[in-house]
Amino acid sequence: MLRTILALLLFSISIKIMAQGQPSADPAGGKMAKVNVSVTTMDGKPSKGEQVLFRNNITNEIKSGYSDAAGKLNIELAGGASYSITVKSITDTTKYGTISIPALKTDEFFTEPYKVNIKYEAARTYTLENVHFDSGKASLRPESFPSLEELFKYLKNKDDIKVEIAGHTDSRGNDTLNLKLSQQRAETIKSYLVKKGIQPGRIVAKGYGATEPVADNETEEGRQMNRRTEVRII
Repeated sequence: MLRTILALLLFSISIKIMAQGQPSADPAGGKMAKVNVSVTTMDGKPSKGEQVLFRNNITNEIKSGYSDAAGKLNIELAGGASYSITVKSITDTTKYGTISIPALKTDEFFTEPYKVNIKYEAARTYTLENVHFDSGKASLRPESFPSLEELFKYLKNKDDIKVEIAGHTDSRGNDTLNLKLSQQRAETIKSYLVKKGIQPGRIVAKGYGATEPVADNETEEGRQMNRRTEVRII
């Protein structure tokens, strides 16, 4: 999991419903509606590599796709259900709206696609949750890899962005050693991503030691929050 610092989205749907025509059918025999999705930034620029998910609110089945270089993706959804729409940013997802696809009569078909227009501004900073290192070392614990795999998938699809991996510690111990440890931990994550296929020039590894706390270092809870790894889109 990641904790999103900031994300904004505006969302609209336009619909053209049914008349006679040639339907598309799902394996269960239902009629399928084509949905054309457009994803842009808040200022209207196409947003590439955004994963848009549609969750069937009856079956909980999820269908998803990635926006292309023009910010477009096409998907087909079965009629007779509503769908929750989310945009996934690394592992963080937030519900942004719902689309309802009516169940059609025998002689009715969808003749024009639904249109979903999403204006989306992704967060610029994420805190990687469940990414942990051995105490006093830069070696990753096994529970870290699911979140790192999600980060890899995100960078693979968003191949036009660069990120900084920012390592942070709490204030206990020597400041110089903390700075060195945070740098080593950031480089460990960069090395993992590069080995998976991300170009090294897209990743900056930087350690900040205890210089950027987000909580009180006088409590264990605060120190735990300060021992973190952030992903910053640059």
